[in-house]
Order: sequence, then structure tokens, then C-alpha cells
Amino acid sequence: MNPVAFEIFGISVRWYGILISLGMLLGMIIAVRECRRIGFDEEKLIDLLIFAIPLAIIGARMYYVIFNWEYYRGDILKIINIRGGGLAIHGGIIAAVIVALVYCKVRKVNFWEIADIVAPSIILGQAIGRWGNFINQEAYGTPTDLPWGIIVNGQKVHPTFLYESIWDFGVFLFLLWYRKNKVKVKGEVFLLYLMLYSFARFFIEGLRIDSLMLGKFRVAQLISIIIIAVSMVLFYKRRKRILE
Repeated sequence: MNPVAFEIFGISVRWYGILISLGMLLGMIIAVRECRRIGFDEEKLIDLLIFAIPLAIIGARMYYVIFNWEYYRGDILKIINIRGGGLAIHGGIIAAVIVALVYCKVRKVNFWEIADIVAPSIILGQAIGRWGNFINQEAYGTPTDLPWGIIVNGQKVHPTFLYESIWDFGVFLFLLWYRKNKVKVKGEVFLLYLMLYSFARFFIEGLRIDSLMLGKFRVAQLISIIIIAVSMVLFYKRRKRILE
């Protein structure tokens, strides 16, 4: 599939950007609807997103570049050119959390409440955005003989983008259900998002051939383990402290 969707005045518009933008738009709509459902000031959410979205994209790019520095070293044009791919979701999450923490402290907003509002939107955006990897023919896995394998460069490989997209969409539906029926403490939806996404990412990353590496270790797997451990501890401690 041609990664370029169409051109406007000689400027190529790529499917990668369209899909990421679509994921963000749908995520914002769902988050605003949740604000209205629970009576949260949606203007505060929109103000946060104005800062968080662009800085999350910058964080995702910085993370990718840092762990792929040999390729980008000394070429500023390569570093800033994100149209062809090269965004790491973990970098985006880290940047967005930092921005949200600062924003919530300044505006005196409950971080955990707003985190629960946006958590399903984030995972939905990831589910949609992964199809940009398919179009760019990146983020695929090792060779396989399984019937659902896809052909990349003449070889049948694991469609790891598809594995993650399906899992992410399932987590999105689960979080919507959990948020409406099971929440006992603010922050649970966001922490479940972190745990569930990281659980799948750890195993899916093991199939990929283009992982960012730190020595002999896959960075995404290391980060996933850390996120799972921290999220589980926070989930337990917050329930114990608030419900006792």
C-alpha cells in the first residue's frame, strides 16, 4: 500500500499521519463525552490536551531517536522528520504524564481523575495508530508459517502491528466497561491501562525484529516490566489507603 494518501500543492500527506490524527480526534471526542457524563469541566481537559498532545509527540520522537542514535547522529533533518514513522509510544506516555502532573498541580486538578478520563482514549489511539506501521511496513515480526502472516520484502512475517492493535482495542472496550461499573478509587482505570498494555507489549516486542535496544535487552520490554511493577504497587496502595 502506498504510504502517501494524497498530495496537496505538492506536499505529500501520508497515511501514518492521517491515522495518528484520527486516533487523537476520536480519543478527544470520547474523553469530552466522559467529562460531560461525570460532570468534569471539559475546558480543563482541553487545556491540558493543548499542551500534552504536541509534547507527547515530541517525547515519542525523542525517545525513539535516543535509542536509535547511531542512525540519527549528526542529521537534524532526519531527527525532525516524523512523517515516515519513528515514534515510540513509551516516550509519548512518559512525556504526557509529566505534562499532566505539572498541569494538574498548577491548575489544582486531581491528576488521577483526569488520567482515568483519558486512559481509554489513549489506548484507542494506539489501536488505530498501529495501522500506520502496517502501511509504512515497519514494526513487524520474525518469519512465520502461520496463516495470518503478512508478506514484507518477500517474506512471511508476524503482523505484530495487528496483534497489538487487536489487543489495544480489546483493552479499550474493557476500560470503558470497568470505568462505568467497577471503579472504586480514582486512578484505577489509568493504572489498568498501563498494566494491560505493558503486559501485551512485553510479549509482542519479543516477536519484533526492529526493537530499540539497550545493550542486549529490548528497551520496550524493560520499560514494560517497570511500568507493570509500578502500576501494580500504586493500584494496591491507593485502594488500601483510600478504602480503609
